[in-house]
Amino acid sequence: MWQKICRAIFNRENFLALMLALILIALIIFTVDTSPTWIYQGF
Repeated sequence: MWQKICRAIFNRENFLALMLALILIALIIFTVDTSPTWIYQGF
């Protein structure tokens, strides 16, 4: 039962989409972390 669920969730398309989402989140975190001044320029 668990193998069917894992295969349904962790197929190739979902794995690629998950990796892409994690890379985008990491890029956003790193760019915000290194240069937070652009957030505060409006204030």
